[in-house]
Amino acid sequence: MTNTHDTSKTVMKAVAAAALLSLAAGCATGPDANPRDPLEPLNRSVYKFNDALDTAILKPVATAYEKVTPSPVRTGVGNFFGNLGDLWSSVNAGLQLRPREATENLMRFSVNTVFGLAGVLDIASEMRIPRTQLDFGHTLGRWGTPSGAYLVIPLFGPSNVRDGAASFVDVYGDPVAGVDHVATRNTMNGLRIVDGRARLLRASNMLDDSSMDKYSFIRDAYLNRRQNQIDDIIDKGIGIGDGQSDRADGQDTNRNVSPGTR
Repeated sequence: MTNTHDTSKTVMKAVAAAALLSLAAGCATGPDANPRDPLEPLNRSVYKFNDALDTAILKPVATAYEKVTPSPVRTGVGNFFGNLGDLWSSVNAGLQLRPREATENLMRFSVNTVFGLAGVLDIASEMRIPRTQLDFGHTLGRWGTPSGAYLVIPLFGPSNVRDGAASFVDVYGDPVAGVDHVATRNTMNGLRIVDGRARLLRASNMLDDSSMDKYSFIRDAYLNRRQNQIDDIIDKGIGIGDGQSDRADGQDTNRNVSPGTR
């Protein structure tokens, strides 16, 4: 597995190339093209490549991982990486002028790191401290950066110009990327990828069994969810929104609320 920083450079090159193609292509895909996906022919080609790679390698490995790894261990792995993400979420909440979420995520990270065996145990959720998952793409969107064209990035999957570029910054906010020992860093990255894919097995199997166009479903689901998250962030941010969500249930789509905290 390649160095994380080298991978981030590859992502940036793919994003930059796709952005240039997006500007050049305009509406060249025809009158029936989705306006959010002007690069659909190219994106579909990349999607097929990613899907083939997933079918041949990642999904079988994730399936085996789920079968042979006890559920408590898988839960601990997910908790560990979720805890690392809480620290970067806290930073982004601060950049978005969301002091409550910044404090909550920092508290989660501190509590789980100290009392939860470096995050393997999710003590913070037991204490009903909510998690708000945020990345630098959210931060850019909060301050008005447009999403740009939909992109399917090789190996990484659905994104857009803004979020793809922001992922370069997210890499530097990832504690795993700062691990000096190459073998340890690569093992942690590999485990995180496999564990994350294992969590999507049921949903992906249901999608495989359906008759719908998987590419369109994944694209629309990603774009709609991402826009809902950005809208929530803008609405709840200091100095911009009125604190009221446009969602019928009033729930922040980035926020995972533990039972009893709502």
